[in-house]
Amino acid sequence: MPFMSKKRHKIKEHELQGFKYFKAISKMLESLSDVGCERDLAGNRILHMDQYISLLLLYMFNPICTSLRSLQQASELKKVQKKLGVPRASLGSLSEASTVFDSRAMLEIIKQLGKRLKPIAHHEKLNNLPGILTAVDGTLLKCLPKIAWALWVDDEHKAVKNHLHFEILKGVPVKATITEGNANEKDVLAENLEPGRIYVLDRGYAKYGLLQKILDGRSSFVCRIQDNYACEVIEERAVTADGEAAGVVRDRVVQLGSKGKSDEMSRAVRVVEVKCRPHVKRMHTGRGGPEQSQTIVIATNLLDVEADVIALIFKHRWTIEVFFRFYKHILGCRHLLSHNKNGIELQTYSAIIACLLISLWTGRKPTLRTYEMFCWYFTGMADEQELMAHIQDLKKIA
Repeated sequence: MPFMSKKRHKIKEHELQGFKYFKAISKMLESLSDVGCERDLAGNRILHMDQYISLLLLYMFNPICTSLRSLQQASELKKVQKKLGVPRASLGSLSEASTVFDSRAMLEIIKQLGKRLKPIAHHEKLNNLPGILTAVDGTLLKCLPKIAWALWVDDEHKAVKNHLHFEILKGVPVKATITEGNANEKDVLAENLEPGRIYVLDRGYAKYGLLQKILDGRSSFVCRIQDNYACEVIEERAVTADGEAAGVVRDRVVQLGSKGKSDEMSRAVRVVEVKCRPHVKRMHTGRGGPEQSQTIVIATNLLDVEADVIALIFKHRWTIEVFFRFYKHILGCRHLLSHNKNGIELQTYSAIIACLLISLWTGRKPTLRTYEMFCWYFTGMADEQELMAHIQDLKKIA
């Protein structure tokens, strides 16, 4: 039997609906219309940045759109042209967009959408903290070897890294920086610090110089550090009943670092040690043995917050790991639509906007089930009544 290539699915008008939900963002996107038009003195540009971002959002919410070519096909549909206000776009103009439209223009839109979100349901002990709980971590996105700037292992193993800031109580990403795969996460965070935040960090960020920069930038940190940390003990604190219930085994105020390095931290900090459940797979694969997995050691400058709350804060760091899975496997960001840094940022920022929109529409953090329901709706498999019933059910849970 001769080999037959899989026929590409051609998108049809009846497979797309629900464009009214994009009205929540359309006015904001209008501010992007003139971006990249500086050199277009003749006024010949057909595809503008706001239209391109609308198409990227269409890609995020429609699983039948799986590539740049499918977006090009979607732009040919009269319904898409009318509802999103986009022209028929050629494959060349969509490819060119990744270099013409400056991704930084999207940051203000992300900021404004973030301000409109309210915290989702959370433990009452996380109320009234002296800052916005912000988990920070990075995730790798593998690239083709031909992408020369994406350094990672060697010429055959290329990747970019997404350094993400994730607001824990709102359940959404608020900031992202794209770098080559081998970029230093600590340096990238140091360049993107903001005041008024409580940065929740894993052990990879445990550099005393970075923690000092966070303090100098008028923010706080809750950071896991090495089990064998060196310090000068200033005060041993009694563990409360709530602390014991949360697994806290030690709470003390220390000056971190040995004599040669202690001057990197200008003030004493708190170290809270919390019992944890050992990760069985890591115990048997050499990636952090049982002696490193029995207790989590957390450093923080929050001296007046109860130890059990510190443990609770760090426990919520896992939410950023859950989001990374959503970002790569559900929103489709494992498949990069562009091979240049600016184009990858455009796709990443569009994914952040998609998450913010889901939260605005539902009042809940983005989840697989809610995303699937919107996809069913946008592709015509679910009607608006069914979508609204799902959203109402979410509000009952809250």
